[in-house]
Amino acid sequence: MQEFTFAPTAMPPAAEAIRTEVRAFLTEARDTGLYTPRRHSWSSFDPAFSAECGRRGFIGMTWPESYGGRGRSALERYVMTEEMLAGGAPVGAHWVADRQSGHQILHHGSDRAKREILPKICAGTCFFGIGMSEPDSGSDLAAARTRAVQVDGGWRITGRKIWTSNAHRAHYLIVLARTAARSDSNRHAGLSQFIVPLDAEGIEVRPIYNLYGGHDFNEVVFDGVFAPDDMMIGEEGSGWTMVTGELAFERSGPDRFLSTVQLLLEIIDGSGPQPDRMAAVEIGRKVAELATLRRMSTSIAGMLDRDLRPATEAALVKDLGTAFEQSIPETARRLLALEPRIDREDADLAALLGHTVVAAPAFTIRGGTREILRGMIARGLGLR
Repeated sequence: MQEFTFAPTAMPPAAEAIRTEVRAFLTEARDTGLYTPRRHSWSSFDPAFSAECGRRGFIGMTWPESYGGRGRSALERYVMTEEMLAGGAPVGAHWVADRQSGHQILHHGSDRAKREILPKICAGTCFFGIGMSEPDSGSDLAAARTRAVQVDGGWRITGRKIWTSNAHRAHYLIVLARTAARSDSNRHAGLSQFIVPLDAEGIEVRPIYNLYGGHDFNEVVFDGVFAPDDMMIGEEGSGWTMVTGELAFERSGPDRFLSTVQLLLEIIDGSGPQPDRMAAVEIGRKVAELATLRRMSTSIAGMLDRDLRPATEAALVKDLGTAFEQSIPETARRLLALEPRIDREDADLAALLGHTVVAAPAFTIRGGTREILRGMIARGLGLR
């Protein structure tokens, strides 16, 4: 059986300096009315806030200055991210582009894609969605049926993607498509990735409304959509390698256990300085879990800073982290004398609890279901 460990990662002085810088920015932004702290930070879409983050240099922080970045380390970016989430900053507009899509373009995209797209991402004016999941496939990305057929000067893409967050507001998708038939001996062969503008001819974006009436998800239909050769990411057939590398960023960050941190803070405040025994035990357990998850997540950030590919470790953090954040509303229901209600404006604690209760079932689905993740973990440990 293979083993892996989460070695501790010490934050360098530069990362703590970034923490001070981000906190000062958020204080100023709140005081000037640029934003009101949101209960669900990384799913709150606010283009004006993203543009200001771009102006301050908080997007694409690890990318070269020649593309608009700051050339900082992954650990410095990690600190910036957790401060934004803890502060309830509405970072949803630029989230995917900054977390993973821009990284893919930087390392595997064409010169044209880097030159035209990366500076706009860093400026906070260019937003991405994730074109991976498909109808009837769950989290099994290798089952992708969207096809890309080679034509003169590029590819024609036909198929459907689903659960595509913010496709109705984003500028681009990175689309996983099949460019060759799947091999019986290798389910991951024949996949490639393309950068596709969402205003391209042949694209239809269909809304999917969630339980509380919000429009976050979409189905995206591709009807012969043209993608130039220089909008392919990596080499033809390298899509699976690209996807698994991308998911290490998507699954290991603090967003995978801080989605409900605002509610946890409300539980702590609501229990007072001398909580009863049950509250003390439950809060202590949750804080211990949070500390452990942060240790694991920062360890992966250190691995990414060393250009490693901790896909198995990231899957474990995602599985444990989303289970943790999914449990917070149930803890709140036990400890707070409060009746949850649905209010999309998140006006008060009752609305926060109501929104989180109906949103929580999706936490262990988005970014890969627990069943798929546990299969990856078992494979990574040599158990299957």
